[in-house]
Amino acid sequence: MKNKINPVYLFFFLILVIDQNIEILGQNGIPELLRQRFQSYTEAVPMEEVFIHTDRVEYIAGEELWFAVYLIDRQSHRPTTSSSIAYFEIINTGNRPVVQKRIYLENGSGPGQITLPDTLSTGIYTIRAYTNRMKNFLPQNCFVRDIRIYNPFNGKNLKVMPGNSVKNPVKVIDESGSGTPCQGINLIINSFNRDSIEIRIKADEKYRSENNTQFYLFIQTHGIIDYIGTEKMTGENKKIILPVSSLTPGINQVTVFDSKGQPVCSAYNFTPLTDSAAVLVNTGESFGVREKVAVKLEMERSLADKLKSGNISISVAPLTRESQRTDLKDYLIYGTEYAPELNGFKYAENSGILQEHIRSNLLNIKSDWIDWSKILSGKIPVPVYKTEKDFHFLGGRLIPGEKPLSSSEYVLLCIPGNEPEFQYAKSDSSGNFSFKLHIDETIKDLVLMADDESSIRKIITESGFAEQNTPVQISAVNEEVSIPQYINDWGVNYQIKKIYRVPSTGNPVKNNLHPLTPVRFYGKPDIELVMADYVTLPKMEEVFFELLPHVSLRKRIQGYEIKITDRINESRYESSPDLFLDGVKINDASLYADLDPSDVERIDVIKGKYFVGGYSFPGLINLTTRTADFSIVQMPGYMTRLPYRVTDPVPSFFSPDYSSPELKNSTIPDFRNTLYWNPSVKADAEGKFGFEFPTSDFVTEYEINVQGITSDGKIISERKTFRVE
Repeated sequence: MKNKINPVYLFFFLILVIDQNIEILGQNGIPELLRQRFQSYTEAVPMEEVFIHTDRVEYIAGEELWFAVYLIDRQSHRPTTSSSIAYFEIINTGNRPVVQKRIYLENGSGPGQITLPDTLSTGIYTIRAYTNRMKNFLPQNCFVRDIRIYNPFNGKNLKVMPGNSVKNPVKVIDESGSGTPCQGINLIINSFNRDSIEIRIKADEKYRSENNTQFYLFIQTHGIIDYIGTEKMTGENKKIILPVSSLTPGINQVTVFDSKGQPVCSAYNFTPLTDSAAVLVNTGESFGVREKVAVKLEMERSLADKLKSGNISISVAPLTRESQRTDLKDYLIYGTEYAPELNGFKYAENSGILQEHIRSNLLNIKSDWIDWSKILSGKIPVPVYKTEKDFHFLGGRLIPGEKPLSSSEYVLLCIPGNEPEFQYAKSDSSGNFSFKLHIDETIKDLVLMADDESSIRKIITESGFAEQNTPVQISAVNEEVSIPQYINDWGVNYQIKKIYRVPSTGNPVKNNLHPLTPVRFYGKPDIELVMADYVTLPKMEEVFFELLPHVSLRKRIQGYEIKITDRINESRYESSPDLFLDGVKINDASLYADLDPSDVERIDVIKGKYFVGGYSFPGLINLTTRTADFSIVQMPGYMTRLPYRVTDPVPSFFSPDYSSPELKNSTIPDFRNTLYWNPSVKADAEGKFGFEFPTSDFVTEYEINVQGITSDGKIISERKTFRVE
């Protein structure tokens, strides 16, 4: 007789097994799922940070503004080559750009220069900078900083908002730590111990019952996972102590997940950076006018070796109260991941002000990058704006004419010339399209058109700069601040430079940008007719009849037509090729017929079907004029033509030469407001960093401002003052 198992015992046994499996899943499955989803998200949605180092923060209208762009990966805090173009703007208080530039980035940095319009009114303007990818996350994910521009001819005082520019409320944290209450649970962080951080979790009875007294703790810092743990509540409170050394320096996000893996509470902690790059700016304390100043940057050799890429910029300008602004080291604490408006502070190294102010702001911040609802969904958001690493994307939109837009239409881009270029793109249902342009500093002659010219589509091209404005906060009550005396002095200096025509810029800065070697987009033609090889004929019809076999240009009742004749198995076939003039598609044989043969340099013929990517030609004829610039005919109305430069060339900073007594005693006044600027300082043959510059005739106190970042993320932010007497 077989033994039977009591059903009651079997039921409790199964419950026990299931409970144990759930616990095992909790200990291993959910933490691992959180890790995988988090890593997949940060890899698919990386965050770029842009930092702008300017030579000054106050300017006279009409002066040069010099700047260096740093592109940094938020997760690694290292220079990144993910994007090759930065967009730089100066915006007025009406949220209108007054200057826009595209800057080429190499090895994670790039130089820039603009000449401020001399028509700008006195006021506070905003620098805004971002990459094409960062446009997906505007208005938060962009560098923003205010500068002051003075126009000495409008006689107006500067209007500023009273008080501090930071709008977030500040709460003082006492020794009990920062507490964040949530539904059924309270998360308290105490980080006043230098060596450890204490995390206290207080859960009510309902939470403990519904979650089997279990929760998960997840700590991340700008995309780096510091801690994942499965925790058990043994009572109402749970205390977790972690060594500070286990946390990444920066803003630490501490998140509590329930037993189902859903976030229920978050709080923030600040771990200061202890391993900063030690650089000593070594120079004299005072100098005479027109005297050479030699500056050495003293650092360990290991640090210098990681700066050889040139990711270090230096400015020397008059010291003012406004010049004490946020450095790169301070900026990356918040970056654009957390409240960008908090980035207006200059912090002293390891100071109590740093600790108190940042911790007070931790109660009011939230990451604009780490979104747990998106992370846990497993659905990676598709970016609208692509990363511009190898190409620049020129976007545009088709405007419907008489025919409504279809779901997808071809748009053509032609660049005329002896070696013409051709691209095609497909629009979406809204008419949006984009083309890839090679990144260089040449001016490209772009001709765009809808493939179906009969549709009479208009084309609007985009500048590439963000259409979404960054809100400029304007106070209802403004204080008028009288213009400082040193600004009046700077205005006089600028006028003297203009009167004596003292240059401010030098030769263009060299980079690794090179134009593409031009080639005909259709390759080697089946027939290449060079007109200079033959006697000039009076009409184009005769040229086709006498010199182009199997190609005919014939007059019909409604104009002209061109046919290519071929034979297959003794059968005669005719096809109508696509027609190009100087590399621009026209498909109007009458334009060919009306040309003077003496103006034509070459005719290329592709007799059969030809493909450029997925776009096909039934045949192709390209007629190249002597100028090869598509100027010999009037451009049809369905075309859009524009000169386009992807990135702007940047001049070098001009510094006078006082190497001889004759030059030093020159009667031409020297009143430079910026004594020295170098956006990319390189090491010498011995691997050491140093630079020299002459002082001017302007007697005042100056500040040397050094900003940079090594290849492994060590930040350099140093300043030193000296006086010209």
